[in-house]
Amino acid sequence: MSKGKINVAVENIFPLIKKFLYSDHEIFLRELISNATDATTKLTHLSSIGEIKGNIGTPKIEIKLDSKNKTLHVIDQGVGMTDVEVNKYINEVAFSGAEEFLEKYKDSQDSGIIGHFGLGFYSAFMVADKVEIITKSHTKKPAAHWTCDGSPEYTLVKSSKKERGTEIILHISKDSKEFLEESRIRELLLKYNKFMPIPIKFGSKEIDLPLPKGSPKDAKPKKETVDDIINNTNPAWTKTPKDLSDEDYNSFYRELYPSQFEPPLFNIHLNVDYPFHLTGILYFPKINNDINIQKDKIQLYQNQVFVTDNVEGIVPEFLTLLRGVIDSPDIPLNVSRSYLQADGAVKKISNYITRKVGDKLNSLFKKDRKSFEEKWNDIKVVIEYGMLSEDKFFDKADKFALYPTTTGKYYTYSELEGKIKPVQTDKDGKLIILYTNDIEDQHSYIKNAEEKGYTVLLLDSPIISHLIQKMETSKEKISFCRVDGDSIENLIKKEESIASKLNDKQKDKLKPMIEEFVKESGYMVQLEPMESKSLPFVLAQPEFMRRMKEMQQTGGGGMMGNNMPGMYTLLVNTNHELITQILETKTAKKRERLINQGMDLAKLSQGLLKGEALTKFLQRSLEFIK
Repeated sequence: MSKGKINVAVENIFPLIKKFLYSDHEIFLRELISNATDATTKLTHLSSIGEIKGNIGTPKIEIKLDSKNKTLHVIDQGVGMTDVEVNKYINEVAFSGAEEFLEKYKDSQDSGIIGHFGLGFYSAFMVADKVEIITKSHTKKPAAHWTCDGSPEYTLVKSSKKERGTEIILHISKDSKEFLEESRIRELLLKYNKFMPIPIKFGSKEIDLPLPKGSPKDAKPKKETVDDIINNTNPAWTKTPKDLSDEDYNSFYRELYPSQFEPPLFNIHLNVDYPFHLTGILYFPKINNDINIQKDKIQLYQNQVFVTDNVEGIVPEFLTLLRGVIDSPDIPLNVSRSYLQADGAVKKISNYITRKVGDKLNSLFKKDRKSFEEKWNDIKVVIEYGMLSEDKFFDKADKFALYPTTTGKYYTYSELEGKIKPVQTDKDGKLIILYTNDIEDQHSYIKNAEEKGYTVLLLDSPIISHLIQKMETSKEKISFCRVDGDSIENLIKKEESIASKLNDKQKDKLKPMIEEFVKESGYMVQLEPMESKSLPFVLAQPEFMRRMKEMQQTGGGGMMGNNMPGMYTLLVNTNHELITQILETKTAKKRERLINQGMDLAKLSQGLLKGEALTKFLQRSLEFIK
């Protein structure tokens, strides 16, 4: 028997551990199972190179609860340890400068910190008053039994254990009794160890045995008690794409998200060995126009051990809308997010993922454009978000990003430019791209534009104002204009101008007449010669003002957008018959009714006519048709 003090650089390592990870003490089980996995993997390796002779069997890890004795056992059949190795790996903890380290990272909440400094085993003391190790090496050396009560003092004696491997016994403390509940342990196993490479047994279960051939229809199958293996040791992301079918990918998606009933649209398999190691599968779910879809659905693993589902800083922001798994041993897990964002390896990983996603989308577009177009509304938010936030992705997406029209056709930007340039280039040589965000609300404006041979895009994602702002600065001599932002003649100004039916004297008489009726609305009145079939009154809002307000609502645009009033200019069509009628009407009452009716039509087309004003409009309309 031997006694001694654990060799650490501080007087007592255990308060240090508890202080570090008090808020995340559940990770103790992850750390212990990771150690057991390492021991088992090492055994398999030594066997494969001939250092261990004979059949090693099929090693597994077992988790056992003993509620009566208030203990939790983690048992493996790995390489085990001699008493010398226990002394080396358990008693001599390499943790120099711990006090300085604690001060430096005192605000860290990162549970990965403990494993990085060789303290994985000691996380057991976060939940246990006493910990025992009973271990037998794969060599012929005698077994050892180590005991520690949470102080730096320990005992190390010989053990009668005959089987190879290690058993760790945690005597659970009073304030951690939740870890004596089967449901809580199962929850942790499924959270952190669901895809570990070594089978993990937790209790047993009954299964139905197949019925023999010729059994009666009402025959009941016999039952057999078997080990309850809680993990999938060979998840899809550890395999190569050629070994997986579409059903395999969808089946794994259901395994990851059992409550998600809708299948993913497609997946992207990640696999790179140099200059870093990374594997994984990303899935595109149906997102539609919901940019507030729940994020944190991508799970980060390190050698098949779950680490976190907060991958911000590792995965580009726009891809956090996706789902799936990323597994990499090269991502530092023990540092702050600001460090992650500056880390060279992490940047390379992030860039690789962005490039891989771009390549996959381009491949899908080329391979089956029709299918890609059908999925566009479900994936466009991710692509547009990427174009907005990642310049390299913006350049790549130029090949496959689609611009749907109000007639249901889809164009890439180069295709769109080629189609509209001959007719939608204004007198200054600028290409005007007309769009709507609501076909129903802006139908009359769309119809008017299409009658002139113009193409109107349907751009209705929540971030479209941000994206078109970026496109206008990235491409030369283009401008996006919402189709209801002004009269169509003003949106795309041509060299030839439309003559006004009213002379200057009539205009001078008309303008103050209209201004008197709209002064309470704050509209600026502007007389414009338009086509006679256009509306008599058009409410126009400056494109940049409306866009800034929209950008502010979805984040961005600054305070400028927030403080902008709903400024409108009232365009009066001097060629419309109603305007002539207003000018020639002798009675003030009739003139007022005509102006109000025309004004309400303009408000109605912008969705601004509501409440009492809408009721009055309906009553007035009925009077006109009597």
